[in-house]
Amino acid sequence: MNDTPKEQSKQSWWQRLSGGLKRTSASIGTAISELVSKRKLDGATVEELEELLIRADLGVDTAARIAAAIAQGRYDKQVSDAEVKAILSAEVEKVLAPVAKPLVIDAAAKPFVILVVGVNGSGKTTTIGKLAARFRAEGRRVMLAAGDTFRAAAIDQLRIWGERTGAKVIAREQGSDSASLAFEALTAARSDAADVLLIDTAGRLQNKSELMSELEKVVRVIKKVDARAPHAVLLVLDATVGQNALSQAAEFTRIAGVTGLVMTKLDGTARGGILVALAARHKLPVHFIGVGEGVEDLSDFAAKDFANAIAGIEA
Repeated sequence: MNDTPKEQSKQSWWQRLSGGLKRTSASIGTAISELVSKRKLDGATVEELEELLIRADLGVDTAARIAAAIAQGRYDKQVSDAEVKAILSAEVEKVLAPVAKPLVIDAAAKPFVILVVGVNGSGKTTTIGKLAARFRAEGRRVMLAAGDTFRAAAIDQLRIWGERTGAKVIAREQGSDSASLAFEALTAARSDAADVLLIDTAGRLQNKSELMSELEKVVRVIKKVDARAPHAVLLVLDATVGQNALSQAAEFTRIAGVTGLVMTKLDGTARGGILVALAARHKLPVHFIGVGEGVEDLSDFAAKDFANAIAGIEA
């Protein structure tokens, strides 16, 4: 019996996800399997397991809990590879399940304003383009605001995404005031009856005070037009930065009131475990994850799939 298009789509996403997380699952799942297959579980092995999980960026608390779960009732016994992977996946899923939440577009908010924040190089502009493509495919009217006015490349990139997705782009020349651009974009989105407005922002975390005041000004100006906006503040995090993602999440939440996360570049790193540490520490909703450059490589975050992929369990 042939699979339905929906099932085929789910399968192809799983292939991309498990393929994208190969480096992470190799560093975690494979290493754990090698460790436990060589000897019976004892205190030293459990300690090594815990260290291995900490090195894989899962976070100290989560690493301790997983190591304890693997050890429970298994001291001085041989543990199978499959058993360890199942425990690892189950424990990771417990941490991730509470934060796996889809981004809900409120149709009553017209436009639904999404402010996209993150450091330069995290994949903000590309993520905006992919989200624009997704919302357009859902039949929504989308507008993009090129609010990263410091980088000409970001403005050009957003214009290209606008052409590609059929979304209108509000942009000015490099060096323009990003807050007044946000004001202009929201005013235009309202008069155009756009369903969604995606606003790009600069991400120069090197100069925190300047970035903070600029983002605060952008938010303040948006609220002048719509007191409830922005309706979502998405923080785009690059998985390859590992532990740095934790401080970025703290900083941007403080500055801009982050409401949800997008984790990109999971295919380019063995540090995919950082998403587990983020979930454990910040408990921010994780809306999307990216495992490649293509539009279809950004998908809703599913805790069980991610946990299985990290542990190297085949679907």
